[in-house]
This record gives sequence, structure tokens and C-alpha cells, in this order.
Amino acid sequence: MSQLLIVHHSQTGHCARMASAVISGACHGDLVTTVVAKPVREASVDDVLSANAIILGTPENFGYMSGAMKDFLDRVYYPLEGRVEGMPYVCFVSAGNDGTGAVRAIERIASGFPLKRVHDPLVIVGEPTDEQLSACYDLGMYVSAGVEANVF
Repeated sequence: MSQLLIVHHSQTGHCARMASAVISGACHGDLVTTVVAKPVREASVDDVLSANAIILGTPENFGYMSGAMKDFLDRVYYPLEGRVEGMPYVCFVSAGNDGTGAVRAIERIASGFPLKRVHDPLVIVGEPTDEQLSACYDLGMYVSAGVEANVF
């Protein structure tokens, strides 16, 4: 059975709303992928090793990913080095500016594992609208279905 790990962090609640929509989409009733969603401070090396793909969700802080997300990536990087090569991943960012710095930082670190990006990053500036939350839902469903079908 396939497993999708969703690691997320929120400070204002915007990224939490995005994460909730991503998780809902990933858990779509027509899919059988096991979805494990963890706040970034609770996610571990074992969680990543148990997954077939990972979705990272972070707020943009000072033009960068959150410190908590950076801490997670620091904690798991060396223990996972050479063990998750090619794992599918995507990220979503709740931005106050344009989110490009956060995306760039995540992509740079992901290339070091190296992980395989399977969808363009989803960046939402400000409070997410219903339409944007629908895009989050679709992102979760897309990655979950892709993992289930083994197309990545």
C-alpha cells in the first residue's frame, strides 16, 4: 500500500487552512493511499522512510521557509541522505510577499537529497480564498492519486 506524508507548519493559521485542504484532497474517498499528516515539529526520519512521497507546507517568513520547516529538513537531511533519492515531493507556501524565497530554499534543499518535484509549488499570498483552497485540495488529491497509481 502507498503512503503519502504531509509535513506542515503554520503560524497565522493561513498555512493550516491550506494544509487542511491538501490533507482532505489526499484523503479523497476514491483513493486508498495511506495519508500521514504531521506538524513539522512531530515529523521524523522514520515518517519519511515510511512514505512513498512527501508534501511540505510552510509559511513564508522573512522571504524564507519557516524556521520550524528548516529545522525539520536539517534534522532529517543527513539520516536520509542517499536513502530517499527520487522520492516525489511538492511544496505549498502561505506567503506574505511572493513566496519565491521559500520555494527556492525548499527546492535547493530537496535537490540535495535528491527528491523529485512532481508538481509546481502552490503559493498563496495572504488569506486563502475558497478558490485557492480548492487548488490545495486538488494538489493533495493529485499527489495521493499519483502515489497510488505509481506514476511518479
